[in-house]
Amino acid sequence: MLKSPEQYVESLRALKIRAYVGGEQVDSIVDHPAIAPHINTVAKTYELAHMPEHQDVMTTISHLTGERVHRYTHIFRSADDLVKKIQMLRLLGQTTGTCFQRCVGLDALNALYAITYDIDQGEGTDYHERFKRYLRKVQAQDLMLAGAMTDPKGHRAKRPSEQEDPDQFVRVVKRLSEGVVIRGAKLHNTGGINSHEVLVMPGTGLRPEEADYAIACAVPADAEGVLFIFGRQSNDSRKLEGGCDIGNPRFGVVGGEAMVVFDDVFVPNDRVFMAGETQYCGTLVNYFATWHRANYGGCKGGNADVLIGATAKMTKILGTERNAVVRDKLVEMIHMNETTYASAIGASAMGTPLPCGSYMVEPMMANTVKQNITRNVYQIGRLSHDLAGGFLATMPDQRAIENPEISEYVKKYHTANPEYDVMERIRMGRYIENMTSVTTMVEAMHGAGSPQAQRIAMLGQAAIDEKIEMAERVVNGDDDVEGLPLPGKREG
Repeated sequence: MLKSPEQYVESLRALKIRAYVGGEQVDSIVDHPAIAPHINTVAKTYELAHMPEHQDVMTTISHLTGERVHRYTHIFRSADDLVKKIQMLRLLGQTTGTCFQRCVGLDALNALYAITYDIDQGEGTDYHERFKRYLRKVQAQDLMLAGAMTDPKGHRAKRPSEQEDPDQFVRVVKRLSEGVVIRGAKLHNTGGINSHEVLVMPGTGLRPEEADYAIACAVPADAEGVLFIFGRQSNDSRKLEGGCDIGNPRFGVVGGEAMVVFDDVFVPNDRVFMAGETQYCGTLVNYFATWHRANYGGCKGGNADVLIGATAKMTKILGTERNAVVRDKLVEMIHMNETTYASAIGASAMGTPLPCGSYMVEPMMANTVKQNITRNVYQIGRLSHDLAGGFLATMPDQRAIENPEISEYVKKYHTANPEYDVMERIRMGRYIENMTSVTTMVEAMHGAGSPQAQRIAMLGQAAIDEKIEMAERVVNGDDDVEGLPLPGKREG
């Protein structure tokens, strides 16, 4: 069943999620103004799936049931699936101008599908069949999943088993015949507070003696012992104030990230997909990270389309749109955006099958996508600031606009091209400010791993020794066509 936006909202309302916003427990996440914009953003992923013109990228046919399912609950079965995912992400970015929150869960779903197959093949377990039963439920109910991989980590120079506080990495604290009990927390969970389920995964490679940390499982968002602590974002209090200061007035800023705490949560066996197989943790992390890094060329591409549009509108409002320097800077923004999108499409088009039958993006290109994002998003934002002007940092607030004593001055002295209402300038300016703030930039930097994580992966994937051999063959090779007067041959 493909949920409607309204069904998604009502399904959240039916959950008894324990959530804290601004340090206080909320009665209903759906009715809280700090969370509602993020829910409204996710609702668009459900809405577009029902539109005939978007059916091809938003939905597909389940290989398990033969039924049409949301692409956000699908296992990548071909390079075309990977390409369509990137197209879906750009479409959603163009529609919302922000993070639509379901990508982490999708990549976690695929990573667990692949790793459970690997474990079963190596260890004779039944995780894969167990996971496929869970996947059928996810597809049938069109669930939104939150992927939870990043542990607090504690003292970064120490391993999980070396921490003074062993809960700095999610771990199994009790093993029962009917399941396990887990304790710990996961950070930066995109869409966590408004998801139906949380997919827990180990966030690092582990040693044999760290088996209690090798836990992968699915936990309902309202399970006993689960609580969410909503993250603070720059300008988030404006959502509570209303008016033109909000920035993105309809949708959330980035992904509404939250800390999810597991306070001795019982997980039944049918929801456990790894329980001590430490030798597979590194592969699981790599599966997830590689898929997720390729995404950024799609989602950030769509977001940048909106930001470029807002910046271009601002140049019209200012009357600078025909200036050659301004036009060249817009071209630079477009060039960087299309470059990262093209890389994501390329990484997907060159995908190859995994042993389980799903498809993996080309790893080097996927890491290159994310490495470029850590730079290009900042550069696109810098150019937007350049073209929109300094008023982004100093424009008066909604209360000044509403105060009859000073309103006329605010509007008079912020009017530029008289063809445009001054409020258009202010609203576009607030959007640019909002979507190029600390929160959005840090997410672009650290989402799917820090820049250094990609560089480490790229160096390992670069096959430097093979490149050395290529250079040696080109310079020293003798497989030339006989009889040609090659200069290098004359030199002996």
